[in-house]
Amino acid sequence: MSSLTVLESGPLATIQDGGRIGQAALGIPASGACDRTSYALANRLVGNTPGAAAIEVTFGGLVLHADTDLVIAITGAPCAGVPLNAPAIVKSGQVLRFGPPRTGLRTYVAVRGGIDVPPVLSSRSTDLLSGLGPARLSSDQTLPVGCDYGPMPGVDLAPVADPPGGEVVVRVTPGPRRDWFTDAGWQALTTQTYQVSSESNRVGVRLEGEPLERAREGELASEGMALGAIQIPPSGLPVIFLADHPVTGGYPVIAYVAAPDLDACAQLRPGQSLRLIG
Repeated sequence: MSSLTVLESGPLATIQDGGRIGQAALGIPASGACDRTSYALANRLVGNTPGAAAIEVTFGGLVLHADTDLVIAITGAPCAGVPLNAPAIVKSGQVLRFGPPRTGLRTYVAVRGGIDVPPVLSSRSTDLLSGLGPARLSSDQTLPVGCDYGPMPGVDLAPVADPPGGEVVVRVTPGPRRDWFTDAGWQALTTQTYQVSSESNRVGVRLEGEPLERAREGELASEGMALGAIQIPPSGLPVIFLADHPVTGGYPVIAYVAAPDLDACAQLRPGQSLRLIG
């Protein structure tokens, strides 16, 4: 069987696929790749079936050893030292070292055939909040590669832009608890420039800035949460929910990130500037 070995895992590397979709009513989070577009592109470039498991690398640092000849594709945040946005043949014994990315935060590594770890509840995704799925990658771990794939796409290079390194602007729409905030609070949300907090993770992007003014005090009964929800905890500072978000929450959701802009949120790194426009 084909395989590769993790020599160094870096700050964080996990196995991700399309997620555990449709099970939120059972209390099971979706999880899956944070930047869904980059993840899907990596799989397409090596001819994998949709939903094949790949590696999500956070801020580089991953070192992989090819135990056999493999076909790979690397997308997302552009790490130094590895090919990007193109299928590549990695020979047996070759070592791939992922340096820090020029821009962005998360990089995706697809191997032709997919990472063949055992699925948990119909998904191979690592969910860091619930603990479902495989553990985060660790040194000296061997990852088996499957054999389920289609024809190669015949693409030498995918002409996609790197994640932006400066200020990012994403669109938002009012959420179900917009009325829990004053008009001044909504204006503050959609006009100020936030900074991405170092406390951000796969659960959500935490933002630093001026707290939002509330029109109502107290807490809600827990209600369903969705990908891209912007929840406002007692601090008054927004949290944008990403792939590992909980299925319920008791803080008001003032807005949602527009679906086409969600992947940009997944590539935000700490200290980066962000504007939310309504």
